[in-house]
Amino acid sequence: MSKLDEFREIVRKGVPASELTWLGLGGPIEYFALPRSEEELVALLKARAQDGVEARALGDGAGVLVSDVGAPGMAIRLSEKAFCNIDVKSPRVVVGAGAKLSRLATTTASAGLGGLECMAGIPGTVGAAVASNVTTPDAALEQYVESARVVDYSGEVRELSKDEIVFGRRSSNLSSSIVVSVAFKLEPDSPEELARRLQKIWIVRQKFHPELDKGGFARMFRDPRGQRAADLIEEIGLVGAGIGGACVCEADPSLVVAGPNCSSDDVKRLLALVEKQAKERVQIELERELEIW
Repeated sequence: MSKLDEFREIVRKGVPASELTWLGLGGPIEYFALPRSEEELVALLKARAQDGVEARALGDGAGVLVSDVGAPGMAIRLSEKAFCNIDVKSPRVVVGAGAKLSRLATTTASAGLGGLECMAGIPGTVGAAVASNVTTPDAALEQYVESARVVDYSGEVRELSKDEIVFGRRSSNLSSSIVVSVAFKLEPDSPEELARRLQKIWIVRQKFHPELDKGGFARMFRDPRGQRAADLIEEIGLVGAGIGGACVCEADPSLVVAGPNCSSDDVKRLLALVEKQAKERVQIELERELEIW
């Protein structure tokens, strides 16, 4: 008998990745889990380890592409209520990893705490955003992180101080664990001024991503040092380029858009084309931001 049989209430088998990711693509994931508490998450991770099942955190699927044939192992999403709380005790804010990053931006701005309003309109959950150190022209999340609570894949819970978290360009050492919650330290500011800044940022993002809340797109590459990936893709003439149902977004060339009849393979081939042209034309090796399962 499988240890995972004890988790039938929270584990489903063969869930199509197209239902779980922003790109809306991909075949079935072997196991999909929605733990309801930290204790249940810990028990689940220990059980899957005993069964020899690989596990990965999915977030809300904003930066993940799953193969057309699906993916083995377990995808874990922390979207239940216990993982989505936002507790504001100025100037500190403790946030569940499953809370939406954009919701955190509006909540902290309303509370008169500045710093995260620049994250308005960016898709994804707080846990995934901190693990990948989401960065805008105005700020990087690492500037405001005070600590993080994580569970490693063996089921051990740890509290990490900022000194124990290693941030890089759109990366961190948190990716080796599942982030459960994050504590931020922000700066008091005028709620009215923060609301104005947040609205301005939101309007700009909607201009470039008019379907921001509907999915169907994902960021392809990390920005090379000293340059935006979008500018580089425009420089090599691939704005609007397409393969099958996948194309480079014309409004924001850093994004791949999954059109009708798009497959995961179409997206992979388009990424490979952009990488090849960048290397051949401007001698830059692009680093993928889109995580491929």
